Amino acid sequence: MLLADSLTGRHADATGTDVVIEVRNLSLQFGRQPLFSRMTFSVQKGQKVLIRGASGSGKSTLLSCLLGFVAPRAGQIQVQGERLTPRSVWSIRRQLGYLAQEPDLGRGTVAEALEAPFRFSANQEGGVDGGRIASLFERFLLDTDLLTQDVHHLSAGQKQRVALIGAILLNRSIYLLDEPTSALDEPSRQAVVDFFRESDATLLWISHDPRHLCQPDQVVTVTPGEDHA
Repeated sequence: MLLADSLTGRHADATGTDVVIEVRNLSLQFGRQPLFSRMTFSVQKGQKVLIRGASGSGKSTLLSCLLGFVAPRAGQIQVQGERLTPRSVWSIRRQLGYLAQEPDLGRGTVAEALEAPFRFSANQEGGVDGGRIASLFERFLLDTDLLTQDVHHLSAGQKQRVALIGAILLNRSIYLLDEPTSALDEPSRQAVVDFFRESDATLLWISHDPRHLCQPDQVVTVTPGEDHA
């Protein structure tokens, strides 16, 4: 089941040009355990959407569905008016910035981890901007000396912020963040909060933290095993 509450009075019209994500009648089942049943909601450009629910309710799986990593049993997803299919998944992913709760930075130095996505042809137009990297490191309370360190030597909070910087460098218009401040101390958490409060990007984030990353325009509550028609 999914409940979506608008907190701002703005309602996304399925035919409106401002709708950037639309989920219609999405159903997903693992074995005999249903997670979603006819889930429906939409997100407008620039909205900040909090996804909440109990542990194991399927919040992370919902993000995986939006990214095309998990195929639903029924229903459809549209991103920027394009239906998510096996043929469109790669072009849709190029519009999404994603941060996993426990990000995998691969191997090598931090600098190499940040450069890695730009080796793919889909991202080569952007390129690595050293000045912007330095600015984001400062913004998120990281020392640029970390750029030469091996990623395996980073703390959980450092990994989380480096992965977030990597997503931001790709200049996506929509961000999907899974517990983006779970490993951060209070000053680092506040730095992330301030960044996204000022951002005009569309944001969907999962959090159990009662202190919101942003004031949500909409709250999506995921409850497994129930029908939402």
